[in-house]
Amino acid sequence: MSAVLRADALPAATDAAAASRPRRMTRLTLRGLRKSFQAMTALHALELDSEPGEFISLLGPSGCGKTTTLRCVAGFEQPDEGAVLLDGEDITGLPPERRDIGMVFQNYALFPHLTVRRNLAFGLEMRGMPRAEMARRIDAVLAMVQLADKAERYPRQLSGGQQQRVALARALVIEPRLLLLDEPLANLDAVLREDMRVFIRELQQRVGITTLYVTHDQAEAMVMSDRVAVMLGGRLQQFDRPEAIYLRPRSADVARFIGRSNLIEGRVQAMQPAAGAYLRYRVETPLGPVEADHDQPLAPGAPVQVAIRPEAIHFDGAGPYQGVVHTSYFLGSSVEHNVQCGTGQALLVQTAPGRRLATGAASGMRFEPGHAWIVAELVQ
Repeated sequence: MSAVLRADALPAATDAAAASRPRRMTRLTLRGLRKSFQAMTALHALELDSEPGEFISLLGPSGCGKTTTLRCVAGFEQPDEGAVLLDGEDITGLPPERRDIGMVFQNYALFPHLTVRRNLAFGLEMRGMPRAEMARRIDAVLAMVQLADKAERYPRQLSGGQQQRVALARALVIEPRLLLLDEPLANLDAVLREDMRVFIRELQQRVGITTLYVTHDQAEAMVMSDRVAVMLGGRLQQFDRPEAIYLRPRSADVARFIGRSNLIEGRVQAMQPAAGAYLRYRVETPLGPVEADHDQPLAPGAPVQVAIRPEAIHFDGAGPYQGVVHTSYFLGSSVEHNVQCGTGQALLVQTAPGRRLATGAASGMRFEPGHAWIVAELVQ
């Protein structure tokens, strides 16, 4: 599947057709969006600014407000307060059909009684487009999603991945200002989902359309996005590049939600010599002294939490932190060890399968200072 679904392998004619159309480099802005459903507040004054042509993922667990945000942008929900702007134009009060937005739903929402070509033609016919221009656009987009040979088939004659690409083509054929995708890969199997997320990302970069993507899948968000908006409890917790979200979470809640993380409480002792772009501190913890980075000044004695990812910790007999393996679990590409340290601190350590330690094994541990990040000051 991977060898077939690659946007960089499109025919040269498709590239030329795509290049002949204007790129829709739209800036999306959300200003103070609030939305409640009876006694439940779904969105708390959400603020977000995209760059033109950017791929943004709204990432969070069920009930965090990400789909509500998408529906407010699409016009299917009206916010109680705030505004949705495209290139500075307030579209908050416009109905969905007047927003010039393409949307791909989780269930694809294809018309079962229409062929692929007719599914794509529907939105263009509603806009009164001339037949010649309609045919040109449909042919170009079908080639773009590699379904030109399936144009006369019905949705029931297509695989799940092919139906997903039809839904994507139908959203793109109208050449919208903004593309919205609501967990479009949720119904696909794991292997096809991995292929499709790469395909969608490469296609989005080729077309150059600003995209807002809703997902609860962290791997999807990391692979596909220019920036990720982490949402928890209806609030935007952090909006940053995937690498920053993972390596430099802004709060303990983000550190817990994104991947696995060791959170260790401690107190700042002193600032260490400068380490690259960040400030480095010596923090006293139950493990002993830890060197950890942060991007803000911290006072000596301040209570903090330090986040260390499990894969950043290595077993080393001469390491400064000592512990005993309580349990270990084989996960295929890695082994996860639960380690109890003599100080009472528990650590999660992830290694390659060949580095697995048996239950009851004692070992030292180490990690490079640049892999320890202060996520938050604690309130005393």
